[in-house]
Amino acid sequence: MTLPSELKDRLSLPLIGSPMFIISQPDLVIAQCRGGIVGAFPSLNARPSGQFEAWLQRLGEELGDADAPFAVNLIVHRTNKRLEEDLALCVRYRVPVVITSLGAQERVNEAVHSYGGIVLHDVISNAFARKAIAKGADGLVAVAAGAGGHAGTLSPFALVQEIRQWFDGPLALSGAIATGRAIAAARMMGADLGYMGSPFIATREANADAAYKQMIVDGRAEDIVYSDVFTGVHGNYLRPSIVAAGLDPDALPEAKDMDFAALAGEGTKAWRDIWGAGQGIGAIDAVQPAADFITRLISDYRAAVEDFRP
Repeated sequence: MTLPSELKDRLSLPLIGSPMFIISQPDLVIAQCRGGIVGAFPSLNARPSGQFEAWLQRLGEELGDADAPFAVNLIVHRTNKRLEEDLALCVRYRVPVVITSLGAQERVNEAVHSYGGIVLHDVISNAFARKAIAKGADGLVAVAAGAGGHAGTLSPFALVQEIRQWFDGPLALSGAIATGRAIAAARMMGADLGYMGSPFIATREANADAAYKQMIVDGRAEDIVYSDVFTGVHGNYLRPSIVAAGLDPDALPEAKDMDFAALAGEGTKAWRDIWGAGQGIGAIDAVQPAADFITRLISDYRAAVEDFRP
């Protein structure tokens, strides 16, 4: 397995903090990068669109060579009207890592490669993985069952082993990863990096309502509902937040068509009321600074690696 030096040499822990809608903003990304992991955020979190450039400027000013690189998530879908604008800014500010979702496009990959950037594409199946690499992505994020937000249904064992039968490049694994030991397990399975989101919701830097953070602390795997109702794409959500929104999690209405154009504006009330999370939240027992959580992850990861030694 090969990992670019940008991801191999500048990380204290083989982990990407996954880009979460609304939650991931500069304060959290900076804390993650300073803690030695890749911090990431969706470009659409910066609203209005002019805010995205301001965020890139801030990250460029506050992060240095001693920090881990940051990543920007681009939604590569026909309904994302900001794609061209946000991609141009990624090129202008030479974003180190770009994570593409919901569509693999050669021209996007070429634009990022023009300045030496790395493209990781998230996939929920081996077939999508093959398409992404064929179109020029450098690496993959395997989104397996149990991941927060938009998630697949395949076992991480099945998904990673099928991808590794033909792909030797950078591979991150997402799916209920919430501890240092789980990161070590992901690497034992064949992934280069873990990909973790939901646990970071319960950090002080996360842009989340206090009730949301507490719901992560109180929640367990059985509190997660898998549905395509809210975005048109299947994802995992917190059952208590669905109930609080006046809906019956066991009798949800029919799904709407996927439309990411709304994310560029302010019409996101449904997304704000229905809170996403993965099945790994049972490992989270407190709201704490991201730095403290990362320190614990590093300690747990190193202990797990030692346990594996003969």
